[in-house]
Amino acid sequence: MAEINVTPMVDVMLVLLIIFMVAAPLLTVGVPVELPKTAASSLPNEAEEPLTVTIAADGMVMIQTTEVPMDELTPRLQAIAAERSDDRIFLRADGAVPYDTVAKVMGALNRGGFSSIGLVTDAGGPALDGTAPAAGN
Repeated sequence: MAEINVTPMVDVMLVLLIIFMVAAPLLTVGVPVELPKTAASSLPNEAEEPLTVTIAADGMVMIQTTEVPMDELTPRLQAIAAERSDDRIFLRADGAVPYDTVAKVMGALNRGGFSSIGLVTDAGGPALDGTAPAAGN
């Protein structure tokens, strides 16, 4: 038999492709935060990696996974905004963080040059119109 059977190799490659497709979205930001639940829909994806600012339950602020003191947040964001083409930024805040802290960070994001701020939440929360959350969200 002089032919090579490529079927097992194709099977293995398809399994690896599926594993990487499932695992890749989980690798964006690794800071554990208990996000509030809302009935809002998802924002569309973009070509550029989204910039994320996270406020942990203890008040620690991070850009992506790097901890940043509050007084250095605006200068660092201005430096990042100068290098980026998109002015969209995502804010992840733990549900236990006071609104005052979230508002201060949002002000710093705006002063840093980001005018399009997306608030990240978990789906499946109350719709506030008397309807129950949709199943599967």
